[in-house]
Amino acid sequence: MAIALADGLREKHELEFIIRDEKKIDGLRERYDCEVSLLDENDISGKNLLLCVKPYALTKVSSKLRGEARVLYSILAGTTIESLKNHISATDIVRAMPNLAATFGLSATSLTGDDTSSDEAKDLFGSIGTTVWLSSEKELDIATAIAGSGPAYLALVAEAMMDGGVKQGLRRDDSMRLVEGLFGGFAPMLSDKHPALIKDAVMSPGGTTAAGYSSLEEAGVRDGFIKAVESAFRITQK
Repeated sequence: MAIALADGLREKHELEFIIRDEKKIDGLRERYDCEVSLLDENDISGKNLLLCVKPYALTKVSSKLRGEARVLYSILAGTTIESLKNHISATDIVRAMPNLAATFGLSATSLTGDDTSSDEAKDLFGSIGTTVWLSSEKELDIATAIAGSGPAYLALVAEAMMDGGVKQGLRRDDSMRLVEGLFGGFAPMLSDKHPALIKDAVMSPGGTTAAGYSSLEEAGVRDGFIKAVESAFRITQK
């Protein structure tokens, strides 16, 4: 996720990396043409810090940071603002949940935290896609289960549809191209119409779509996705 964010932010923002793996220094310097330093008594005073580590690493990483950050942006799933405050000193703290589409400037990023930095946060993450400022950390955790984990769910749908085409006789490359085109064209439709209206517009009486849709309902696909969001949300609450 850190690399996806860096790829999306590099055009409009000045980057600096603090990393734990010395072997990655040269590659990051070459790729982003910026300062890269090892995590070792780093001074974050007055800087905007985008924290991109696994939640379990927070204690170890924070022990190497000195000073008070201007704004701490954390993408650590399920890690509360209170916990962040106990580990890292910052004037403001904002929790963010982007997704891998940040690489292409198409992330759907949920935000919450100190209102004094809300506009700046929306501007920062707005440079890599769309943003939604939420009123509570619980809402952010729910959003994590949708937009944060969502690419994995949609990847499952894409792969299944590709496999379905192959099973019926399409070549793998042709099936992949059709599904890629389907996903690329769906986003503008979704921004224009409610999903139910899109479904109704495609489904004619007794037609192919109605038959396929009925099979999805029989298989419990809708319920499966609802439960996936619920399960992912529960993990953030542990």
